Amino acid sequence: MTYLETAAKFYSQVAQTPEIGLCCVQSTPLQLPGLKIPLAMQEMNYGCGTTVHHNELTNEPTVLYVGVGGGLEALQFAYFSRRSGAVIAVEPVEAMREAATRNLQIAAKENPWFDPSFVEIRPGDAFDLPIADASVDIVAQNCLFNIFEPADLTLALKEAYRVLKPGGRLQMSDPIATSPVPAHLQQNENLRALCLSGAITYQEYTQLIINAGFGQIEIRARRPYRLLDKHTYKLTENLLLESLDSVAFKVDIPTDGACIFTGKTAIYAGKKEFFDDHAGHILQRGIPAAVCDKTAKNLALANPEEIIITDSTWYYDGGGCC
Repeated sequence: MTYLETAAKFYSQVAQTPEIGLCCVQSTPLQLPGLKIPLAMQEMNYGCGTTVHHNELTNEPTVLYVGVGGGLEALQFAYFSRRSGAVIAVEPVEAMREAATRNLQIAAKENPWFDPSFVEIRPGDAFDLPIADASVDIVAQNCLFNIFEPADLTLALKEAYRVLKPGGRLQMSDPIATSPVPAHLQQNENLRALCLSGAITYQEYTQLIINAGFGQIEIRARRPYRLLDKHTYKLTENLLLESLDSVAFKVDIPTDGACIFTGKTAIYAGKKEFFDDHAGHILQRGIPAAVCDKTAKNLALANPEEIIITDSTWYYDGGGCC
């Protein structure tokens, strides 16, 4: 049995008998006025973070959600796009499609604004999305891509890129590893299905996104997720997994490399009113300016005596320059 078959069997089981807190410590779903999350959806909240960032959801975007789960985030996306077919959920596991359909019907009874037609659930998988080229504004997935092996992850990212409109966004939440996961854990299909052994490092994760063609990545959150302790998992030292929420934009990669925003700022502390690097970045004296990691590095090299670069906050919500 392949790791994908193991994952499909496992999620078919938890679709029929929910396991509360399967992927993570249960967190409170995003609270929005007039939105009620059915209990069944909360019990099937198999994610490590969130992909629903309200700043990204203006103008009723068309959303492709890969791996519908219990339907929770599909419902949240529909809150912002209240029209038929606004959210398309692609799910390979029949039992999960059926569970999500039931949950969305319950949601319609508990939320007067919601109609089940707002979410269309289609059979399919991340490697061959049943969606036309350049046809959706947002592709989202929560705690799915991390179970893929590198070659499959590469294919899934390229498929997401294909179906996004120019300027569209790939919104993801996945576990990442603070150091490489040993081979004996990577090869454990059950642990991979549980989102515990397929995680790759932050550097590998972001590079694969860039390799798929995305020119800008913004980190929305990075926080501790799970600890693989050395006694249980036969490791030489404890291994911390983190949850990473990110938004990647389908824009051209600049000639000097992709832009990754992690919450760094640059502050000019010289005698003049402002600093101009003549590359599109002007810093007013004493005022922090949000910059991508690449620009932060370049500015620090350009004027190390007068420019202060702050550490990554691992949170970014727009603004600044690259």
